[in-house]
Amino acid sequence: MSKYREPGVEPGDPATLPLAAAGQARLVPVAQFGHQVTGVTVTPGGRIFVCFPRWTEDTAVSVAEVLPGGTTRPYPDAGWNAWRNARKDELDPAAHWVCVQSVVADAQGSLWVLDPAAPAQDRVVPGGPKLVQVDAATDRVVRTIAFGEDAAPQGSYLNDVRFDDGGAHAYITDSGARGALLVVDLTTGTARRVLDGHPSTQPEPDVQVHADGQVLRRTDGRGVEFSADGVALTPDGQWLVWQAIKGRTLYRVPTAALRDAALAADALAAQVERVGDNGPADGLLYDRAGRLYVSAVEEQAVKVREGGQLRTLLHDPALRWPDTFALGPDGTVYLTDSRIPDMQWFKPGQSLALPTTLYRIAHDASG
Repeated sequence: MSKYREPGVEPGDPATLPLAAAGQARLVPVAQFGHQVTGVTVTPGGRIFVCFPRWTEDTAVSVAEVLPGGTTRPYPDAGWNAWRNARKDELDPAAHWVCVQSVVADAQGSLWVLDPAAPAQDRVVPGGPKLVQVDAATDRVVRTIAFGEDAAPQGSYLNDVRFDDGGAHAYITDSGARGALLVVDLTTGTARRVLDGHPSTQPEPDVQVHADGQVLRRTDGRGVEFSADGVALTPDGQWLVWQAIKGRTLYRVPTAALRDAALAADALAAQVERVGDNGPADGLLYDRAGRLYVSAVEEQAVKVREGGQLRTLLHDPALRWPDTFALGPDGTVYLTDSRIPDMQWFKPGQSLALPTTLYRIAHDASG
């Protein structure tokens, strides 16, 4: 993988320096939450946002800003966070956070919120799936792109999103029962479902996801079956990479092919390439130097793929399920621990409110 330096990034910037060897990198807590966190993002100005999907707990806040000192506030306000499963017939799902999975800040000053609207990863709430643009300068919702059943059918779970540098397109993974990618034209607000059912977006049949040395299974015997989940865009914007959690293989496709609405499904599939084996992984993130961070969920570790090689950056027994990465404006990498193996799904009797942590990765002894 070629080196990449973003315009304006000077030698000595943390994002371009060599990474610490395994054992030298470490996790530093940034904030702790009383709920299960998944997504995190950092704006160019350094504001941090997180999201709490309503998987088991009908949490009072689904999107929050992390304030100095680690406290949080509902974002953009309490009204957008007012949805509750018990009140779903009272509130418009198009104008409330139903079950937010991902938050991503762009370079143009917007926070984008991806809501698959499938509480407990069960049935999709009609009218709920959406991609919402919030103006971070005013904390106001400025646009909602609704996804109908053609883009987010029953059984879907829109998982993560990336934006091209020009801000014209968004690329979304669907980790639901039938994996796919969505390509969203942000100019028109139209979404196309691509690679729907393609092997690259599906769970790999011969892979089982482990935790604590055992196959991770629910009490009814179901294992982890997440399809296309982690997604990342190369710093030059030319390639999109992704993989299923229940999979070991990292795939890529040219973004030019994804943007070509006239390209036939088989022609697009022919451009999908296998990058290499990561093992089961959740979050993916490229830093400015073109290094790919990989959340190694079975190993309670963070790995880095560079120059065709995959190596362990850090391992921490306290890291139960490394979930989502975010890149700060100074090159700092942030990481959420969603503690999926400790959920009530897998540990009956566990509290619905699962405390979780947001970390940053420090690469030297000073932190």
